[in-house]
Amino acid sequence: VQLQASGGGLAQAGGSLRLSCTASTRTFGIYDMAWFRQAPGKEREFVAGITGRGLTSSYGESAKGRFTISRAGATSTVYLQMNSLKPEDTGAYYCAAAAYRGYLSLSDTMYPYWGQGTQVTVSS
Repeated sequence: VQLQASGGGLAQAGGSLRLSCTASTRTFGIYDMAWFRQAPGKEREFVAGITGRGLTSSYGESAKGRFTISRAGATSTVYLQMNSLKPEDTGAYYCAAAAYRGYLSLSDTMYPYWGQGTQVTVSS
């Protein structure tokens, strides 16, 4: 599975951005999808994830209440709507995929497929 992420850019604190990640697969529904981010000098962290059928989603503590993950089967795309952005949201955002397991893993080691990353910069 190849993943192509887009939608990053520059935003002001309090603003919004929407990230997209399109998967090159005809069986998009069997993949759990997730977004991770990595700030300079920090480890990669789980932001949000959604199961193959979209029935279950999970968020990292920093994303709860501000970010929303969703998916569209018709276009094999997963989205991350980010509202109320903060400067600490700055980093490279990566989409990742794993064959459906029935639960969402928060560990990046459990996702074998990765997109190239898209940069998000939030100014204060």
